[in-house]
Amino acid sequence: MAERTQKDTMLKVFGTLNEAQARWFVAREAMIIGHGGIKKMCELTGLSKPTIIKGIKELKAKEKFDAGERIRRPGAGRKRIEERNPEILKVLKEIMDETTAGDPMSLLKWTSKSTYQIKDQLQRLGYSITEDTVGRILKEMDYSLQANVKVKEGGTHKDRDSQFRYINDLAKEFMGWGDPVISIDAKKKERVGDFKNPGRRWRPKGSPEEVNVYDYPSLSKGTAIPYGAYDIQKNNDVVNVGISHETAEFAVESIRRWWKQFGSHQYPNTKRMLICADGGGSNGSRNRAWKFYLQLLSDEISLSIALCHYPPGTR
Repeated sequence: MAERTQKDTMLKVFGTLNEAQARWFVAREAMIIGHGGIKKMCELTGLSKPTIIKGIKELKAKEKFDAGERIRRPGAGRKRIEERNPEILKVLKEIMDETTAGDPMSLLKWTSKSTYQIKDQLQRLGYSITEDTVGRILKEMDYSLQANVKVKEGGTHKDRDSQFRYINDLAKEFMGWGDPVISIDAKKKERVGDFKNPGRRWRPKGSPEEVNVYDYPSLSKGTAIPYGAYDIQKNNDVVNVGISHETAEFAVESIRRWWKQFGSHQYPNTKRMLICADGGGSNGSRNRAWKFYLQLLSDEISLSIALCHYPPGTR
């Protein structure tokens, strides 16, 4: 019992010391124990054997350190992994480019990996790294922890990540050959009229714009249905605004307008095009009218159109 109390007291003292003081303190205890002292103190405190041996040498040589100076000599201590392996930053960036939501350099955006998953992937590539080090490097690369957002819409398929990777690889292949890759989607319908919307704008002081108290559909002048076709390579898009219903014919017409305004001029020699879309609505994977009008467009513009649908629940 007394031995256990002594160990607890020693560890409490050990925890209050700086790096140099802890090294000397543990070295002194190892010297008092004698044979086997270094091994015992390694197991008890977690310090490495070379560190304790260094402390013993310093005590025996009676080296003096000014408490107001550096604990380590300039340049001393273990170097950071990015200094020992500079290429790890490039590898980590490639991993984040393909898995981080919101990163503008990625062709597709999906759920980000945890530091544990990134660590495992780096270790499979031969890098010895911990999840804490991954977190530190990500912070230095201007990544930050984000609050939860409502994105779950039920169960997910076990091959969901593989589906995204397949689409990503296919998009890279098309872009590598100079063929257009567009992402399409219909956004939230908006009633047109004098309704209150979030946000502010500059107006003369004391004269805010007056709007309806209620948002009843009967008070609107109509409904605006924005449908966008975004060119990933050229970073431009066309937003086609409908005023009736979001139909398959309307979706294909939005693609047709993008092709006439931008695509045909920017890709004059292309013979094919890749379209990435979610799995529901006017461009749904089971919508026969969508496939029918898309075939008509393919015949009209003489392009072979490949279509990829994201897994369910994707935004």
